Amino acid sequence: MVDFVEEVDEQIRAERLATFARLYLPWFAAALLALIVGWLGVWGYDAWRDRNIGAASVAYDKALGSLQAGDTIGAYNALDAVAKDGPGAYRALALMQQANIRLSAGKGAEAAALFDAAAKASPNAIFHDLSALRAAQAVLDTAPYAQVETRLKPLIGDKRPYSLEARETLAMAKLLAGRAQEARGDFNALGLTLGVSQEMRVRAQSAIALIDSGQAPLVAQVVRLAATLPPSAGPIIPGLTDAQGPGSQASGAQGPESQRSGGPPAKAQGGPPSRPADQNPAGTPE
Repeated sequence: MVDFVEEVDEQIRAERLATFARLYLPWFAAALLALIVGWLGVWGYDAWRDRNIGAASVAYDKALGSLQAGDTIGAYNALDAVAKDGPGAYRALALMQQANIRLSAGKGAEAAALFDAAAKASPNAIFHDLSALRAAQAVLDTAPYAQVETRLKPLIGDKRPYSLEARETLAMAKLLAGRAQEARGDFNALGLTLGVSQEMRVRAQSAIALIDSGQAPLVAQVVRLAATLPPSAGPIIPGLTDAQGPGSQASGAQGPESQRSGGPPAKAQGGPPSRPADQNPAGTPE
């Protein structure tokens, strides 16, 4: 009798186990399959991104070599592939370099369009605001004041990385538009702002002195002349990390220098945006 009861219990347990397996085993298998596919997808994406970053780094470095050798046409064409299909910050850097090449050739409108494209492609606020600032500076002496103001106003604010540079450029724009007294007020406020670099403070004081002496037109001429001067070299970025991909290093990767208002355009071979000495934002996010 005991054996019979145990046998019945075993049959019941077996039936319950079979029922459970029929009901839940397909779901378990589907979940396991989804986990494997998801892991393979992440692995594949990481591998593709690393290859893409590596290819962009090589192409970008080759373009800079052509640029340093004086082959601006070859460099511009070499940067084109990175500017169209490059990952993250490499695309923004390539567009900024192309803009610098156009700017050094006196094509301010084309340079501004490329800087605008770089701003849209930028992976973070630092790259975006630098590109937008350079776009405004590229057309500072040719575009109507209202257009320059529209470009610069969004860049001004306590949390904007290039707020001081944008304020200085806007003051220069007012000066070029014949609004000398408004420009004087802006320069005076800028000179009294905490965190302003010594160089920017000296420029503000010099502009105020010239305005007070009745030589405001001379300041405007200097601003226009500055756009035609040979560009100055910018710093070299030591490496591109999270913004371009995990641990990626762009050997020789360089971009435009942060341009002070009224100054000459940054050299096309210069490094990418370094933080202004008077500011200290968080590191470049992805």
